[in-house]
Amino acid sequence: MTDGNAFFHRLDPDMCVVTAVAGGERAGCLVGFSSQCSMNPLRFVVWLSKENRTFRVAERADRLAVHLLTRRQRALAELFGGLTGDDGVDKFADVRCTDRYGGAVVLDDAPAWFVGLVHSRADAGDHVGFVLDPVGFGGTGARGEPSLRLADALGIRPGHPAD
Repeated sequence: MTDGNAFFHRLDPDMCVVTAVAGGERAGCLVGFSSQCSMNPLRFVVWLSKENRTFRVAERADRLAVHLLTRRQRALAELFGGLTGDDGVDKFADVRCTDRYGGAVVLDDAPAWFVGLVHSRADAGDHVGFVLDPVGFGGTGARGEPSLRLADALGIRPGHPAD
C-alpha cells in the first residue's frame, strides 16, 4: 500500500479567503480545503484549522463570507495567509471591505464571494468543517482571470505554523 502522496500531491484546489465576525471581533484566513458539498439544498463547506484565530472567531459566528481570488491577488492571499491576528495584526486595516448580510465582512475586491449561514460544523481532526447555506453572492466579476490555486500559494508561510 502506498502512502497517498501520489493522490494528494496531484490536487490543486482553488484557494479562498474566509472571513468571520463575532462579538465585535473580525478575522480572516486563507483556506485551501473547501468545496461545494450539496446541490439541493445548495451548500458549501470550508475547513478551518483549529490553530487559527479565524477558527476561534468562526466558532461564535452565525455566518461566514467566502472569497475567491485571482492569481494577481497574491498580496491579498499573503496578507490573509501569512499574518495572524493573534499577533495584533489588523488584516482589514488597508483592505476595502463592506459589512453585508447581517454583518459578514466581505472583501470588495474579490472577483467572486458569497455569505453563508452556518448550517453545521464537523470536527475532522486538526480542522473543523463549517457547512454553509449561501444567502448572498457578489464580486467584481473579473472573468477570464485564473483563480488563485494551491500551487500559486505554496510559498506563503502560514501565520500560525504548527509546532
